[in-house]
Amino acid sequence: MKDKLAQFAKVPYGVFLILFVLSLGLSMYALRSNNQEMLSLRSEVYAADEKNGDVETALKELREYVHAHMNTNLASGGNAIKPPLQLKYTYERLVAAEQAMVDEVNSNIYTEAQEVCQAQNPSSFSGGPRVPCVEEYVTTHGGASAKEIPEGLYKFDFVSPTWSPDLAGWSVILTAVLFVVFLASFLQEQMVKARIKSHEI
Repeated sequence: MKDKLAQFAKVPYGVFLILFVLSLGLSMYALRSNNQEMLSLRSEVYAADEKNGDVETALKELREYVHAHMNTNLASGGNAIKPPLQLKYTYERLVAAEQAMVDEVNSNIYTEAQEVCQAQNPSSFSGGPRVPCVEEYVTTHGGASAKEIPEGLYKFDFVSPTWSPDLAGWSVILTAVLFVVFLASFLQEQMVKARIKSHEI
């Protein structure tokens, strides 16, 4: 153990500084790469949402990637929208489809009401006594209304881990270790120089 410490003491701290800088560069590259991949997958979700494509698959790939890689949070900055991922077009299509269905049901009920009321009052015009008859038929046969679709079902916020066992995660650990080693080496060399200087005096 003493031999290893002695060998460590002989290594100039500049070597550890260079290794630390290289490792820091690798960490920054890996973290940025993780973030760029997240942005690419998020763009695929937006494209699928807008073009009515396979949103489920795109969303699944994004969720799995974010949950497995650090530095991939969807939101950025204090003014970011919350939740950051919103399937606007999918939601709008569902609301429009629901309204179209309701309009069709109500149209069919109104047509039935006109036919029934005309059969009951064949001699009257479409106005007059037919109007209360139509209104009563529509009321008793239940005019449909659009169901509210919860917006929250189409809004997402995936949280990335603080640390992940990928290139970014391991390079961050290596960078931290090399910084500690560099600092220890630097301080040791300064202490040795101080002792030599005090003996010279």
